[in-house]
Amino acid sequence: MATVAGTGSNVTFTAEGAVSVSYNTLVSSPLSLTPSIEKAFGSHPDSLGIVIVRDLPSTYAPARERLLRLAYRFANLDPKVREQYADPKSRYSFGWSHGKEIMNGKPDTMKGSYYANPVLDEPSVSSDLRAAYPEYYGKNIWPNDTVEVHDFEQAFKDLGGFVFKVGCQLAEACQPFASTYLSDSSLSLSELISSSQTVKARLLHYFPPSPENSLPAADEAIDSWCGFHLDHSLLTGLCSAMYLHRGEAVEPTVVQSLSPTSGLYIRTRGGALTKVSIPTDCLAFQTGEALELATAGKLRATPHCVRVGASQDAERISRETFALFMQPNVDQQLSATENFGQFSKRIFDEHYKDESAGTGM
Repeated sequence: MATVAGTGSNVTFTAEGAVSVSYNTLVSSPLSLTPSIEKAFGSHPDSLGIVIVRDLPSTYAPARERLLRLAYRFANLDPKVREQYADPKSRYSFGWSHGKEIMNGKPDTMKGSYYANPVLDEPSVSSDLRAAYPEYYGKNIWPNDTVEVHDFEQAFKDLGGFVFKVGCQLAEACQPFASTYLSDSSLSLSELISSSQTVKARLLHYFPPSPENSLPAADEAIDSWCGFHLDHSLLTGLCSAMYLHRGEAVEPTVVQSLSPTSGLYIRTRGGALTKVSIPTDCLAFQTGEALELATAGKLRATPHCVRVGASQDAERISRETFALFMQPNVDQQLSATENFGQFSKRIFDEHYKDESAGTGM
């Protein structure tokens, strides 16, 4: 990965300007990363609100590829089979979800998602909390009876558990910086995340452009594959996307992105639009809206979107990725007027037509 040394500090950047830190340093000396964390998540106009973690253990790359290929396989099952694993009573916050989320004013059919808590199959909470927040305190649903994806559960837990572990380590590294901005300075980000029962992962399959989801035009919108939005987590872990080409072979082929303009875009703290690439052997973490609320707006959530990008063979290429939303329990107070549960309900209602329509996380 191309990096350049930051001026006047030990901060390292990718070629696109994202802060990059070594996993080895994160483990051995997390508090030494404060300058990097401040540059990544602070209020500097050129801060992107994202940090890249490099030098990950060798087990990460195969775990990523295994699960992302399963995302493709599941999304290409018969729709009737997929819907067996949808869960309306949790507002589609567990299992399969497609076409439930409202993005850019219409149901989002461009991507399908599979939701689960990768660190806890069934939260241990009161029946009242379970009934009040089925989006978080439901039970995981796994497609173990579907032979094409028989190893889905273990692959999901392996990758999700690893991203969660790195996220907790990053939260510890963030503490010296974040504590000066948190409205309640006694809060510990790592404890809020590690003790939470609301952790949620989203495995995403972006369907290739089709007659229903038309090919990009010359004036393609920057958010043509996924509209601009904020995550409502404290921190979100992101894997590098995998692009798969469907050919004549049974298994799709890994290819480069559709075009140089395809992929993740972020608005800097100053409002500039920047394309950010996550190397395949790295993770990225960005700030969410729960952190913005907990700091009374001092640490802002990261606005981001995904662009298709024009390509001759676009109708045969899908995009697979994985996001882990690390957030507190529902009763954690974020502001004077809202706890995390109340805030989440408000966000759900903004993106879905009714209680049976689902949640976008």
